[in-house]
Order: sequence, then structure tokens, then C-alpha cells
Amino acid sequence: MRPPIDQRFPRPSVMGVVNVTPDSFSDGGVNLDPEQAAASARTMLQEGAAIVDIGGESTRPGAEPVSRDDELRRVVPVLERLGGQVPVSIDTSKAEVARRALGLGAEFVNDVTALRGDSELAGVVAEQGAYLCLMHMLGEPRMMQLDPRYDDVVAEVKEFLEQRLSAAVAAGIPEDRICLDPGIGFGKTVEHNFELIRRLDELTALGRPVVVGFSRKSTLGKLLGDPDATTGTTAASVGAAVAAYERGATILRVHDVREHVEALTAAAAALG
Repeated sequence: MRPPIDQRFPRPSVMGVVNVTPDSFSDGGVNLDPEQAAASARTMLQEGAAIVDIGGESTRPGAEPVSRDDELRRVVPVLERLGGQVPVSIDTSKAEVARRALGLGAEFVNDVTALRGDSELAGVVAEQGAYLCLMHMLGEPRMMQLDPRYDDVVAEVKEFLEQRLSAAVAAGIPEDRICLDPGIGFGKTVEHNFELIRRLDELTALGRPVVVGFSRKSTLGKLLGDPDATTGTTAASVGAAVAAYERGATILRVHDVREHVEALTAAAAALG
């Protein structure tokens, strides 16, 4: 029996990112080789990550879907090499990919579709007793950044996450295994993203740990003056992560683990 998610991942916890893809927005191609991906995951654990999120399908803006078999071909060799020695989250919306990953030692399913992408995924998570992250995304990756609009982005994201949390619990997943992610950059403008961080307390009021993934996202590059940016800097990523933590985020999903762990350790000490 796994402990509740807030005990397994106390504030602040860092989730490292290993994308086993050729086209992810920041590290596409870097970890496409299974040996390199496994080495990256081990390094992140040594640098202080509480868990490493491994994904075989890019969800960057404009990304095209990947088949189940292609996704499995990418992630299974990495999980086999890790052999359960590194805490792993599987970043997938496909039930079969989650099933295989959990069987190979993963303990967490990170689903950008919030259980809407595959009707069988909830059953896999419930059956395996895995942790689950439900994320908000407006539309789907291929089109989500074309013209995202909201009347009140925080209220609408909160309502969506509350509905998906209820659906997950109704499907048999214990509420104490679930965390929520507002989906920074997933169908949001620069202003939408920062409004979500400024008002993060409205999302933590749902009573579940909140995951924030601001790391290297284009919003940060645009904030720093490049309107055509596709990525942001490590320094800006760390600043956004610390701000999110101060406003109540529990898990920070990041590419640069050591820098984030050090900054969040200092922030936690200062906050007491």
C-alpha cells in the first residue's frame, strides 16, 4: 500500500523530466537513446529529484500524436534499464503504456488529458494503486496555442480540475493518490500562465497537491523579450518554480534538477 501522495512527495518535491522523444520542445533528441535516457534519470535522482517523469510522446505546442506502439518502443527499454532503481512517473495518456510502465516499476501516472484520452486508463491506475496527476489542457497539443481564450483562466481551470478529480475518484482511484496540474503552457498565453501562479491558492483550495511545470517553457523566453521564443532559460525557470512553491505548489516538474533543488531548499529554509 502506497502512502498518501502528500506524504510521498512533501513540499517542495522536484520531478525531473526525461523526454524519450526526437521532438520535445526543450530536450528533444537528447535522451532518445535508452542508455542515455536511463543515465539522465539516474543523474537526476542523485541531484535530488524525488521522482523522474519519463515520456515517449511530445506534448509541445504543434506536436502530432504518437502511436501506442511507438510510445512503448521508446519508454520500455528505458524502464528496463532502470530496473525499478529510480522512482519513475510515466508521462502518458494511454492505458497500455501506463500498464507496461507500472509493471516495470513506475509508481506514478502523469496524464496531460486528465483521463479523457483513453477510457481504460483510470482502471489501470486504480488497479495498480498508482499515483496520478490530472492536468488541464485547452484543446490538444497540435492546436492548443493558436488562440487560447478564457473569461477567467483560474476559475475555468479550477472547475475543470475539480470535475476531473471527481471523475477519477468515481472510477475507483483514491483521492489521496491524486495531484493536480494547471497545465502551464497548455493552451495559455503568457498572461494566463502567470495569472495561474499568482492565484495558485485558488487551486490548492481544492485540497490536493498541485504540480507546476514552468521549466524552460516559451512563456519565460517571451517574458524576457523574445516574442518568438520556444524555450526559456534555467534562471527564469528557477524563479518561476520558487514563486509557485511560495504560493503553495507541492511538486515542481523541471529539466534542471540540481539548480531547482538548491533554490527550493533555500526558499523552504527562508519560509520556515
